Amino acid sequence: MVKRKVEVFSAGCPVCRDAVKLVQELACEQWEVVVYDLSCGCASNEGPGKAAAYGIARVPAVVIDGKLVQCCQSQEPVSRELLLAAGVGRCCI
Repeated sequence: MVKRKVEVFSAGCPVCRDAVKLVQELACEQWEVVVYDLSCGCASNEGPGKAAAYGIARVPAVVIDGKLVQCCQSQEPVSRELLLAAGVGRCCI
């Protein structure tokens, strides 16, 4: 079974940590959750490049299967309802 992928971009702040925790709570074992903390330079420096490629202008931001979630394209905060509407938490069929 192919896992769906959700990427969370964070600045390590309390709001971002809450968004990361929420995604991790909603995602079942059929989801791969990857967190990029943009506040710390990691060896691969993969996070900033991916954020730029997705057009992320603010954090926290959530990308599902390579597409920036609608709430992260506007000024809406990441919420349980918006993540569920975007598909996080739905198990793969």
